[in-house]
Amino acid sequence: MDLALLEENSHTIEDIYALPEGERAELIDGRIYMMAPPNTGHQRILGGLYNAICNYVKAKGGSCEVFPAPFAVFLNQDDRDYVEPDISVICDGDKINEKGCSGAPDWIIEIISPSTRQMDYGIKLFKYRTAGVREYWIVNPLKKTVTVFDFEHEKGTDQYSFEDTVPVCIYEDLGINISELLA
Repeated sequence: MDLALLEENSHTIEDIYALPEGERAELIDGRIYMMAPPNTGHQRILGGLYNAICNYVKAKGGSCEVFPAPFAVFLNQDDRDYVEPDISVICDGDKINEKGCSGAPDWIIEIISPSTRQMDYGIKLFKYRTAGVREYWIVNPLKKTVTVFDFEHEKGTDQYSFEDTVPVCIYEDLGINISELLA
């Protein structure tokens, strides 16, 4: 695919599916954003968060499902928006199909890297909020912080350190301490 084409805003999900094997990208408002492979630290955090959330849902007998990346999320149920959040928690089973999630997950977690920082704090923050995501976490491994956006209750943002027990907005009785997950 010609890199010049990647700058246009006229792409659809078919362009994502046409990428060479092993290449990952996201599509936002018809623009393709290539994705670099995650590093080891990213994967450790992802694994810990995924396990903690899955264990909680299972222990509570909840109906929500937890999906780690790569997992397709078609935010606006159109062919111009396709993202792969690091973790997607989906409580409406009707949104889940063989291709991924059609519509907004309830809770999205993104683990940022220097190359994704601007995207996660800017474009995705706006897209997730307007699509109807209830809660959005941005985990920053370099600063060891978690920024929580509670869109459902309009409480604004809170920032926590990895040492803190971070309260989960969609589950009143769940808190996650990332330092403990990594110990």
